Formats: sequence, structure tokens, C-alpha cells
Amino acid sequence: MVLNERKVSQMAAYFLYKRGGRMSHLKLMKVLYLADRESLRLHGLSMTGDCLVSMPHGPVLSMTLNLMDGDVESGPNGWENLISAKENHELSLKTVLQLNALDELSKADTDVLESIRNQFGSMSRWEIRDYTHQHCPEWEDPRGSFKPIGFEKLFQALGRPADEAKRLADHINEQQHIDELFAAL
Repeated sequence: MVLNERKVSQMAAYFLYKRGGRMSHLKLMKVLYLADRESLRLHGLSMTGDCLVSMPHGPVLSMTLNLMDGDVESGPNGWENLISAKENHELSLKTVLQLNALDELSKADTDVLESIRNQFGSMSRWEIRDYTHQHCPEWEDPRGSFKPIGFEKLFQALGRPADEAKRLADHINEQQHIDELFAAL
């Protein structure tokens, strides 16, 4: 899998829109992670194509965090097209948004996003961070650094039997390899 920047940008825009246009970057990262996790639980597929990583404040989407922090350049029609640069630890919508303009999001995707918003929307950034520490067993304290979260480990944390977790992770890893080959063309 290769990060689908346009889709993750639209996922972030969806959450920001539903929150009135602004949200702390920590909370936005957590709801994006939890949405990708829920998609993996329900469908065996990542919504974002991002790498999962344990960091001191919990699990994150690695490249999405880099986009949030301005550490990588946004692609055309990507992050910077919809989301303003981080200011005072918050992100906001760059323009007035119509939800029907989020054309990368399927009905299944918006169902996942809405479920995550309903479940975690009222939590503060610190409550949701603590939640991910306590309820996402795939997260391991990286002791001030970061540690990749493998898909097999995630699927096992989601309650899948070891053989099924391996099969699902192998499928995602094969898809990632194919995506990388096509991206190099």
C-alpha cells in the first residue's frame, strides 16, 4: 500500500467539518488512526494506505503525521489543498467544504468515519490519547522514539486468530508491494 494522500486529506476534512472546522492535531490523528483501524477490523482493508506506528502519545498513521506537521510536501489535490498548516497545535479546514465534494470517500468509508466520530467525538485530545494507550493492544510504548506496528500484530490485537491475522497481513503486504511497483513506473 502507498499512502492515499487525497483520501486521508478528505478523511481529515470530514472530521474537521463535523467538528466545526477546527480540531487539535493530536485528536485528529487519533480519530484518523482509529478509523483506519476500524476499516481494517471490518473489511480487512486500510482506508489510508499509511504505515502504522507506535509513538509516545499512542498509535499514529506515520505519513499522515508527517503531513500534519508539515514535514513532507503535499501532493496536488492533497493535504494542503484542504487543511491549513498547524497553528497552536490545531488544524483547520482551509476552505468552506461541502461533504459531497469528498469524492474519495465511499459510503462504507463515511460509515466508519461517522462511527468513530460518534464513539470518540466528545473525548478531549488527552482522553482519546489515553484511550488508545489502554484499548489498542497493538501499541507499545516506544520509550521516546517510534516503533512500527505490523498488520499481523494489529489483526491479532483485533481478535483475529493467528493464521487469519497472518493471511490478512500477507494480503495487505502483497498489495503494498504491487502499489509500490506501479508507483515506480
